[in-house]
Amino acid sequence: MLGGLFTTLTKIVVASIYIPSMTSWSGSQLWYAIFGGKQYGNEVVQSLFLGFPFVVGLLLSVLGLAILVMEYFDKSFF
Repeated sequence: MLGGLFTTLTKIVVASIYIPSMTSWSGSQLWYAIFGGKQYGNEVVQSLFLGFPFVVGLLLSVLGLAILVMEYFDKSFF
């Protein structure tokens, strides 16, 4: 769980630092900085394209949290 949280939060911090240098985006700036968007013609897409590691970090966090909850409520330990 901690590895997933570290991965996800690192991507959010990196995207937050990158946001001031972006000149064009569509939708949320943070979301656009992480996942990017379509390129239309000769338009330059200003994004970090960190969507895959961000989603992997979220999945690891959710999986780790589910394991922690299952172990917390496991009665066979007593």
